[in-house]
Amino acid sequence: MSIDFSTMTPKALQKLIAEATREHKRKKKRAPIAQVRSKLTRLARADGYSISELFGGSAPAAAPAAAKSTRRKAAKSAAGRKVAPKYRNPADHKQTWTGRGKAPLWFNALIDSGKTREELLIPAAG
Repeated sequence: MSIDFSTMTPKALQKLIAEATREHKRKKKRAPIAQVRSKLTRLARADGYSISELFGGSAPAAAPAAAKSTRRKAAKSAAGRKVAPKYRNPADHKQTWTGRGKAPLWFNALIDSGKTREELLIPAAG
């Protein structure tokens, strides 16, 4: 979220500060989420229920830090995953592109010269 303060009037800035201060105080008073989650889990177990029975889905991880760590690891492993090339430069077979991200200069040059994406596709093995 980005706010351009330079375009705001002093009155609008004061209103924003007041709203932010109220929200900050409200959030500061709340108990940490891990503490609330643990309390709810204990109450549910005491009455013979699981969190998934009460709220649907799967029960939350026992330790929130462990859940964050697992999500972070999954994101990291997906971020560095190699993808097979989808396009090849017919003039230089060493130049390939996966079709993700910004198109390389050779690809754009060939498209501008009248080639189609389909003509530059690497034939599927099979």
